[in-house]
Amino acid sequence: MFRGLSGRTFRPKKKFAEGTLRFELHKKATASLNAGVNLRRVVELPPDEDLNEWLAMHAVDFFNRINLIYGTVCDFCTAESCPTMSGGPKYEYHWADGAKYKKPTALPAPEYIYLLMEWVENLINDEALFPPVPSIPFPKTFVPTIKQIFRRLFRVFVHVYYHHFDKLCEIGAEAHINTCYKHFYYFIVEYKLVDPKEIEPLAELTKQLCPD
Repeated sequence: MFRGLSGRTFRPKKKFAEGTLRFELHKKATASLNAGVNLRRVVELPPDEDLNEWLAMHAVDFFNRINLIYGTVCDFCTAESCPTMSGGPKYEYHWADGAKYKKPTALPAPEYIYLLMEWVENLINDEALFPPVPSIPFPKTFVPTIKQIFRRLFRVFVHVYYHHFDKLCEIGAEAHINTCYKHFYYFIVEYKLVDPKEIEPLAELTKQLCPD
């Protein structure tokens, strides 16, 4: 857990119920990762598996992993040190959720990321959007929502790499975030989940980490 805005704590770990299809898919994917399989191959849809289930499982998994990565640097990400949700001087993100923030609003990075993670958590806990059993079909809004989730999660990578990567290196987490980012990148490219323009802030890094 990490401590977010105003001292609120976050519970990033969303677990898969044992015996469910999503649990089995996650077990297969984790086994492939642990076996050192090429990350580009790891993201490929297993034979005879449902694409939406694959997308749903990875949305939850990446939410957990990115949340934990940010949790390692959140003490250094404050409204004073990071007054905007940015990636260097060129890229800045404004928050809108259609509810409290109806128009894109500039927020300090920790507040933006807290709201983003809360927003994602609410979506993945919504059983109408993420059906708990295969017998319930995914809604038509599922894929557009998945794309929005991945597009926003990518922004956490942008902020962390631009503003907190030195701290991750200090604690020896460089390899971990790089592997997570490579996995995330290959996944969003494989399923065309994020517009290439959104990936531009990390274009140079991506060339180094994902030359193929």
